[in-house]
Amino acid sequence: MYLYHMKYTGDILYQKFSKRTHSNAKPFVKWVGGKGQLLSSIEKELPEYLLDYSEVTYIEPFVGGGAMLFWMLENIRNISNVVINDINSDLTKAYLTVKTDVNNLILLLAEIQEDYFSLRTEENRKKYFLDKRERYNTKSLDNIENTALFIFLNRTCFNGLYRVNSKGFFNVPFGKYDKPAICDEKTLLADSELLQKVEILTGDFAQTLRYAKENSLFYLDPPYKPLSQTSSFNSYAKEDFNDAEQIRLKHFCDELNSKGYYWLLSNSDVRSNDPNNNFFDDLYSNYQIDRVWASRSVNANPEKRGKLTELLIKNYSKYNIDKAINYY
Repeated sequence: MYLYHMKYTGDILYQKFSKRTHSNAKPFVKWVGGKGQLLSSIEKELPEYLLDYSEVTYIEPFVGGGAMLFWMLENIRNISNVVINDINSDLTKAYLTVKTDVNNLILLLAEIQEDYFSLRTEENRKKYFLDKRERYNTKSLDNIENTALFIFLNRTCFNGLYRVNSKGFFNVPFGKYDKPAICDEKTLLADSELLQKVEILTGDFAQTLRYAKENSLFYLDPPYKPLSQTSSFNSYAKEDFNDAEQIRLKHFCDELNSKGYYWLLSNSDVRSNDPNNNFFDDLYSNYQIDRVWASRSVNANPEKRGKLTELLIKNYSKYNIDKAINYY
């Protein structure tokens, strides 16, 4: 793993941050809205001058599946402090288990995978899935079993969704996969190694502010604002992330900006569905808004899947060498 810093003249300025490695580190769960497909676009939006600092603090208040987290840990070598947070306690418990007890987790996942693969009929696999879902929803398991079932359900449920009802119970139906990767030992071991330097929090995104230090970069990937009334997949916790929460998040970004911290935020582009919907354009009018192409693939109807634009919003100019950018 190494970093290179190439500088050009004329119209071509700074280029890539890093050289890809051959590590097995990647998200150990599937996650709706995961940023794997957007990494190249996000990389182009990162502030190049982060490389000039000897130490950088990286904070993700909505870690989700962690695609951006693992990319940053592998490719930005001067990251010295890392903080991740999510309101989904089962998700953060999974990160903690992968970090602190990965070997026992792998043993249990391997046992579950063997049991599941031994079932030859869809009916038997569905029953096994529903039994495990019911046990998971008892909320009385130790961290290892809870995480093992979290990963099992994620890998065998419909479309890899994580959705809960108003009581916080996981309610995604069975998915029909021939050989899902229930126990991905190489990924889990690689992720565990990278997570050793990560502090893991559970709760509201705003609590992450107190962990910021000089030269901090926040990447904010909240539950996306739905493009329509029937397209909401943001029930990752029993608390809804509605428009009031989107506005509260913007105020949080204002506070980060006032304190001189860099931040980059991604969200849905509601104008791609309704050209007259300026919710985010108005809300973040004081900041830089870019639109990038991304694929949407969670809709049950294949005809409604395809490419749409998403938003990348930031409070800095990529090539500005000043300490902070204030848009007010």
